[in-house]
Amino acid sequence: MTYGSGAIMAVPAHDERDFEFAHKFGLPIIPVIEKPNAQRKSLIRKSFVSAAFIEYIRSKGLVQEEDKETLAVVFGKDQVHEFVHKAQQALQGNGWVEIVGSEWLFIFSDQLLSLSTIQADREILNRIQKLDANTQRYRTTMEYLWDIPYYRDVLYHDQYGDMIHSGEFSGTKGEVAIKQVIQWLEEKGLGQAKVNYKLRDWLISRQRYWGAPIPIIYCQQCGVVPVPEDQLPVLLPDDVEWLPTGESPLKLHPTWRFTTCPNCGSMAERETDTMDTFMCSSWYHLRYLSPKYDQGPFDPQEYDYWMPVDTYTGGIEHATMHLIYTRFFHKACRDMGITKGPEPMIQLRNQGVILGEDSEKMSKSRGNVIAPDELVEKYGADTVRAYLMFFARWDMGAPWSSSGIEGTARWLRKVWATILEEPKGTRQPSPEALRTLRRKVHQTIRSVTRDYEQFEFNTVISSLMELLNGMVDAKEAGAFGTPEWEEAVDIYLRLMAPATPHIAEELWNLLGKPYSIHVQPWPQVDEEAAKEEMITLVVQINGKVRDRLELPASVSEEEAKQAALESPIVQKHLSGDLPKQVIYVRGRLVNIVV
Repeated sequence: MTYGSGAIMAVPAHDERDFEFAHKFGLPIIPVIEKPNAQRKSLIRKSFVSAAFIEYIRSKGLVQEEDKETLAVVFGKDQVHEFVHKAQQALQGNGWVEIVGSEWLFIFSDQLLSLSTIQADREILNRIQKLDANTQRYRTTMEYLWDIPYYRDVLYHDQYGDMIHSGEFSGTKGEVAIKQVIQWLEEKGLGQAKVNYKLRDWLISRQRYWGAPIPIIYCQQCGVVPVPEDQLPVLLPDDVEWLPTGESPLKLHPTWRFTTCPNCGSMAERETDTMDTFMCSSWYHLRYLSPKYDQGPFDPQEYDYWMPVDTYTGGIEHATMHLIYTRFFHKACRDMGITKGPEPMIQLRNQGVILGEDSEKMSKSRGNVIAPDELVEKYGADTVRAYLMFFARWDMGAPWSSSGIEGTARWLRKVWATILEEPKGTRQPSPEALRTLRRKVHQTIRSVTRDYEQFEFNTVISSLMELLNGMVDAKEAGAFGTPEWEEAVDIYLRLMAPATPHIAEELWNLLGKPYSIHVQPWPQVDEEAAKEEMITLVVQINGKVRDRLELPASVSEEEAKQAALESPIVQKHLSGDLPKQVIYVRGRLVNIVV
C-alpha cells in the first residue's frame, strides 16, 4: 500500500476521529485494545431481570446509581464470572444484560456473546432488535451503546493496554504487540516494516525581515540575476521600519531594496523575501566547526576531525523535523562534493516531558506551571539541576513533584560537610577500610561514566549519593587525610561536576586544586582496585534458593561447589540424598540437582 492507493487505515475504537467517522456512517466498531484500569459497567433494566437478581446486585454494593427503571453498576474483574452466571439465571427471556468497558459481553438467557468481531456485532444487534423494537433504529451495536450516556466514558480510548479480540495476539502488551504483529505480517509475506517520511516540497521563502537573504537581483534588462560570489554574503540592513503592511519590512527599505544589476549596471531590485530559518539551522552545526573560516562554509580539516555529530538531543517533534531537513541538506551537499558520508548525526536522543503535578501538560491555562526561578532562588541552581536529573528518567519524564527536592538539597549539604569538615578526634584507618573506599570509588567511576554516556542521569545522581555514604563511613573509620581519601574527594568532584557545576567548582577551588574542575580530565577506572574482594554466592537445590554464602571473589569452581555442599542449611535440605549434578555459574550461584 502506498499514498494514493485509495486504501485507508482506520481504528475506530481507539482514535477519536475514526470513532466519530464510523459512528456517523454506521460502521462496526470493535474494541481491540483494553484500556488500562478501565471500569466494567452495566446498566441493568429492571424489567429484564428478576427481583432476586436486583437484590443480589444491591447486596454486593455494585450499584452506583438507581432509578425506577434501571440500575447503574460497576464491578471488578474477579466479579465478572459470578455476575454473568447470576444474570443468565435472572433474565426473563425477553431481555439481556451487557457489560462494557474492560469486558464487552452481551448476556442472554441462552447465550453469551462477545463484541469481538464484525460477525458478532451483527449477531448481537439481531438478538437485541428481536427482543426490543426500540432498538430497530440502530445500525451497529456500538451505536446502541453510545445512546446510553452512562457508557460513553468507556466506549472509546486511545491508550496502550493489552490486546483484546485479536486472535493469537490477545493478552499481549500494546508495545510488544506492535512488533509481534509486524513480525507475523513479514512471516506470512503480507507486509514488512518500513519508515516513511512525509517530505513534501519545501517552500523556503518567507515574507519577513529575519532570515538569510535570498541572493537574487531582478533587472528589467537582464531578468533574474544571481548575486556574484564576490558580493556574498548579502547582509540585512539594521535600520528597518516595522509597519503593519503585511509585507516584509525589506520592501520598505529604499537603499537596501534598490541596487544595480551586476551584469549591466542598470537599476535593479533585490529579492525581499528571506529564507525560512530551517535553511540556516540545517547546516549551522557545520559553521560551528570553524566560525571565522573565510575560505568556504567550513574548514575541511575541522570537518574531518569533528563530523559526523555523535549525539543530537531535542524534543521529539521539533528535533525530528529539524533533522529530516538537516539530512536532506547534508545529502544534497554531499552530492555536490561539499560534505561527506551518509549521515550528519549518528544518533538522536529525545528528552521526556515534565508534566504538572496533576499529570497534565504544563500550561498557564491549567495553572500547573512550575517556575524554575522560584526553586532556584529557594534551593540554588545546582539543587534544582540535580533534582531534575534525579527524579525521573531523562528520556521519559514524569509528573513534577516538589516533595523530593529537599532530599537533593540535603545531599549537596552533606557533600559540602563531608569534604570540608575535619573529623572530631583521630583514628588510624584499617587497610580494609581504605581498600573498601578505593573499590567503591572506582566502581562508581565505571557506573557513572556509563550512565552519563547512556543519558541515564537519574542513576548518576543515585550512584553519587551511594558513594557519598561510603565516603562518610570511611571518614568515620579514620580515612580523612589519607592518600585514598584525597583520591576519593578528587574523583567525586570530577564525577559530580557535570551535574552540579557550581558547588563542584567551589569545592575544587577551596581545596586548592588547579584552575577549574571543568577543564580537568575525566577519571579513569583502576580495574584492579574496582574488583570485589568478596562475592555473595546463591545456593539453589533444584532451582530453589536455600542459602547465600559470602566467599572470596577469587574462589575457584571446585571451592565454590565444596562450600555449597558443606553448608549446614544445604545439608539439612539434602537429608542425606546424593546430588546428581552440581552446576556452577561463575561468581553468581551453585545449583544442586537431586
